[in-house]
Amino acid sequence: MNRIAIAAVLLALGGCTQEQQNKLGRDIQNWTGTNGVLEIYSGDKVVRRFLKVDKLSTGLGTDDGSPRNYRYGYGVLDENLNFAVDPGEKKVYFEVGGFGTYVFFENPR
Repeated sequence: MNRIAIAAVLLALGGCTQEQQNKLGRDIQNWTGTNGVLEIYSGDKVVRRFLKVDKLSTGLGTDDGSPRNYRYGYGVLDENLNFAVDPGEKKVYFEVGGFGTYVFFENPR
């Protein structure tokens, strides 16, 4: 990208509200993907970990399209909780309820 195009993009972003900038950032991540990690806790202990999660989606009602109280996605189940995809660990579908304790973050490794 040349300097003029970069300047134009920065100027356009400067005119956006913080909420619009955040939405744009999420849209870009949805397009490019995220090397995310989802950890599910029971009390203060990690009981499940999913690696290589692109995104979490909110469940929507079939008839009314309104948001449901759960999130879902796909990721590799880290069965031994070692932060590595080991032989035999496969990509699976998962759902987490709205009342569970979980953390989603970008993999630091």
